[in-house]
Amino acid sequence: MLRDCWFPLVMVLVAWTYFDLIEGQRDTARSERDIAQLEVTGLREAARISGEMLADRDENDRTRTEALNHALSENNDLRRAVDDGRQRLRVKATCSSPKPDQTGSGGVADAAPPELTADARSDYFILRDQLALSREMILGLQDHVRRICLR
Repeated sequence: MLRDCWFPLVMVLVAWTYFDLIEGQRDTARSERDIAQLEVTGLREAARISGEMLADRDENDRTRTEALNHALSENNDLRRAVDDGRQRLRVKATCSSPKPDQTGSGGVADAAPPELTADARSDYFILRDQLALSREMILGLQDHVRRICLR
């Protein structure tokens, strides 16, 4: 009779141990699931922020490129107008008083206003293009820092 009691008691103990083990595995799996869900939420937020930052960067680049192209176009229009003679590049300058020569002829009354030479003109337009490029690069970097880096 005592033998008949031990077998069910051992079976209940084995079943209880097995269920306890399964319950522990279930709790571990739930904990790992919750951690994974938190990671997924964090990664989605990071992807959203990265997407916004990339969109801001692309918008900044597009805006600055358009402004640079506009400035370069204006410079090219001015260059063509100067080359065609429709506009002139004037230099703010004064002419020194001429020394009267012995014959009494000569003076600056008939002289044209000071103007850049052809070589200096090309340098002038190169400098204008470089200035426009530098300006847009600086403004673009400032916008990048304000809109993306300081976020």
